[in-house]
Amino acid sequence: MWWETGVRARAEAGVFAVFAELPRLVWTALGISWRADRLRTGVVAAATVGAGVMAAFGLLATQRVLVELFAGGPTADKVRAALPALAVLAVLAATVALRAGMGIATGYAQNGLTPRVSREVERGLFEVSTAVRLEAFDADAFADDMERASRGTESTIGLVQSSMNLLAGLAGLLAVAAAVIVIHPLLLLALLVATVPNAWASLRAGHLRYQTYTAGSVRRRRLWLLHKLMAERASAPELRSYGLRRFLLDQYDRVMQVETDIQLALARRVTTTTTVGAIVGGLATGTVYALLGLLLLDGQIPLAAAATCVIAVQSAQRSLAIATFQVDHVYTEGQHFGDYTGFMNRADAYLPTSNGPVAAADPDRLRELTVNEVSLRYPDRDDPAVDGVTLTITAGQTVAFVGENGSGKTTLAAMIASLRAPTEGNIEWNGRPLPDWDVDGLRARIAVVTQEYHKWPFTAATNIAIGDVDSEARQDRIEAAAGRAVAHDMINELPHGYETLLDRTFARGQDLSGGQWQRITAARGFLRDAELLIMDEPSSALDPRAEDALFQTIRDRRGRATTILITHRLANVRHADRIFVLHHGRLVEAGTHADLVATGGRYAELFALQAAGYDANLAEGHQHSPTSH
Repeated sequence: MWWETGVRARAEAGVFAVFAELPRLVWTALGISWRADRLRTGVVAAATVGAGVMAAFGLLATQRVLVELFAGGPTADKVRAALPALAVLAVLAATVALRAGMGIATGYAQNGLTPRVSREVERGLFEVSTAVRLEAFDADAFADDMERASRGTESTIGLVQSSMNLLAGLAGLLAVAAAVIVIHPLLLLALLVATVPNAWASLRAGHLRYQTYTAGSVRRRRLWLLHKLMAERASAPELRSYGLRRFLLDQYDRVMQVETDIQLALARRVTTTTTVGAIVGGLATGTVYALLGLLLLDGQIPLAAAATCVIAVQSAQRSLAIATFQVDHVYTEGQHFGDYTGFMNRADAYLPTSNGPVAAADPDRLRELTVNEVSLRYPDRDDPAVDGVTLTITAGQTVAFVGENGSGKTTLAAMIASLRAPTEGNIEWNGRPLPDWDVDGLRARIAVVTQEYHKWPFTAATNIAIGDVDSEARQDRIEAAAGRAVAHDMINELPHGYETLLDRTFARGQDLSGGQWQRITAARGFLRDAELLIMDEPSSALDPRAEDALFQTIRDRRGRATTILITHRLANVRHADRIFVLHHGRLVEAGTHADLVATGGRYAELFALQAAGYDANLAEGHQHSPTSH
């Protein structure tokens, strides 16, 4: 899939490509940190640079002291000659407390950056995930990419902290390198030979870990799904009634066996890589010391320089241990952060299109809604879900979309609600295509009661109030909407009335039956009193009395507002001004109930099937009734 090409390219990058990428990753981390908190970022940067400068001066002062002490002449004269350098060392020694304080300040600043960076990055992800069009969630690889992007938000914190620590380690290395160049330029080459092997091994190990992580997205999602199935309340009843415990545990064992084998193979490869790096690094360090001995015997460098170089190599190895560890972390966390930034960039293709510098107009009150040869094809589907549908709805009408399962009713309604964009044709609001109107203004005039409603983990009042978040959530409006949805009395019977939390996973939370949830959902749709109300199977779980009251509320909207009904219970749409019959995505019939029954087509057949069931039940009831004898 094209969606995965960016991730695959990163996973297949070589170790040398990582070196080229490190500056960009560090710069990105610094940019994130700077935007999140400039003061704390400045403190960390100043402390890091200051520590490096003091380390360089300390090494150079040590070298100068040794040069003077190893020089010829009386001891007293040598000590007096070394006094300036000793004074520098004394000053630097006095700054040990200052360096410790700088370390504390750095730690405090980094800890303060963590929540700020996390908020900025995570909120950016949620801004995109809540703005993309619905078709983004139809893409096969979108869920995998989203999962990796979520991991990337966590890695941003690690990337920022590791980048700061890496800069501290590099500052120490640069200080040593500067001192070594002053002593003897050839020693710099020896220093590189001693430090590069471990750095390469760490980068290679991080690269192997990231490749394994990238390949495991599907396994992680499957494990997450199995965790939910085995541990959540929603699946608990069927798990027990169908005896699924052993089946699900077997599924878990299979996935975890594959994951365990992969992790063990990764551990072997990483251990081998780091061991080879340590061995080569040890040999290289020995070579450096041998080179120092040769240069000393050959008279190329004085004894003081050689002694200083030994100190420099040890200091470099300490700084290298920090830098190498952080390079591994910067690279690994940077790759995960790259998943985040890659997702954000690719998600742009799914964001609603803009009208450019010209602001889209706010829609007028609905007069006419026109669907012109509209089609929609889902990804990887051969047949279109909606195929060339044309229809017109006039303001104030109550219309119905009917048809068998999979006929395209819900998809057509989603396009009318501007939740999906047609792949062909267009939909017009008052003669103007939907994309030409301001999308927020358009959706403010439309309310949608979905068939697959979400059980929001809020109070009953909030569950209704979210139907119109732009208006004041007054209690009288909420209760009026609940009354129209036959939900008011039911809510008052809950332990805390409208303030009852509708989620059993929290203390004092309550759960509702399917029919009760459906009333809450309908109330959410009624709260806005929208010009266009779309109700998709609003009564599938309601008892007959509640269903009759709900449809009476819907009928009361006729002539005042527009309603689109989607239902399989055809008796509820007999009073609709217009009934549109869909079959395999195509509009096959349209008319009033009387017209369609008289035509004797598909609608008449479906209505007769349902009516026959009721008639048979009624007849059977009369036969067994005492008054029928």
